[in-house]
Amino acid sequence: MIVEAIVFYMFSTILLLSGIMVISARNPVHSVLFLILGFFNAAGLFVLLGAEFLAMILVIVYVGAVAVLFLFVVMMLNVDMSRMRDNLKKNMTVAAVVGFVLLGELVWIFSNWHFSEDAELNVQTPFSAEDAMDNTRALGEVMYTDYMLFFQMAGLVLLVAMIGAITLTLRHRPGVKRQKINEQVNRQVKDVLRVEQVESGSGIV
Repeated sequence: MIVEAIVFYMFSTILLLSGIMVISARNPVHSVLFLILGFFNAAGLFVLLGAEFLAMILVIVYVGAVAVLFLFVVMMLNVDMSRMRDNLKKNMTVAAVVGFVLLGELVWIFSNWHFSEDAELNVQTPFSAEDAMDNTRALGEVMYTDYMLFFQMAGLVLLVAMIGAITLTLRHRPGVKRQKINEQVNRQVKDVLRVEQVESGSGIV
């Protein structure tokens, strides 16, 4: 128990410090790197809770895809930090109001939180010996049975978001050769092929 407590506090401390550095670092690239560090420590906390599948998904999806994508986007874009700071100062009042509202909601949720009478018993014996299963199977059964519709709706929302992002960022630049599918499909033989009647002996040698 002592080793688990030490590892838990180590992961938690690094995670909190990484979250603070994400919003306080002046360089956006450093912010993304601290975000990746926070994801790794959050994955470590999931492992301590026995949720190995969630830890693996957190590392593969968020660290391997989302955070790396953020890093490449930040490095490729020419971010004007002075302009960003000016906009931040201009909208500081609105941001503070929204932050205090969210903080009040969190305080209200935790103040009204209560545990079930059977919570302690469920923690000690979450499954019977007959119903015992690993974390991945338990998540799969819940996700693809009770929440199947919501899972498919989430995939549809992500698909719409992806199409919208492609549509918004698509730019037609002049002078760039592009494939025109409609013209290729509707092309006729007479437009691309010409038959010449050449008399015998009149060809160019």
